[in-house]
Amino acid sequence: MAILAFDYGKTWIGIAVAEPRHGTATPLTTARAKKGRPSWATIDPIVAQWEPETLVVGLPLNMDDTESEMSAESRRFGSDLGKRYGVRVEFADERLSSFEAIDRIRGGKTSNHAMAATIIAETWLSTRQENQPD
Repeated sequence: MAILAFDYGKTWIGIAVAEPRHGTATPLTTARAKKGRPSWATIDPIVAQWEPETLVVGLPLNMDDTESEMSAESRRFGSDLGKRYGVRVEFADERLSSFEAIDRIRGGKTSNHAMAATIIAETWLSTRQENQPD
């Protein structure tokens, strides 16, 4: 079963898909947001196509592990996703994901927002593996 990961922003929302069985994540697309309101017309068909078991939203924490103003916005977006699709929502630390995304896509055609969502999915997958009993 797939998971969808989101890099939430007030203007753009990166979206990636991850396959927990294979431990892989792939960038999908970037959805427009207007003043923080997502373009559900872009997100709805993606959720319908992938039928995810979990939705993962990046949580922008400060370097000292405290939550930022954007953390509250991301949590609100996650809550909206859960209500809209009736799917479990989890959060993953996304510190520095945007910088890593820009570094990964140099010269490529993938949007840095979709790549940031991929990194969020990879973070969630690795954290999940670390918490699995042996």
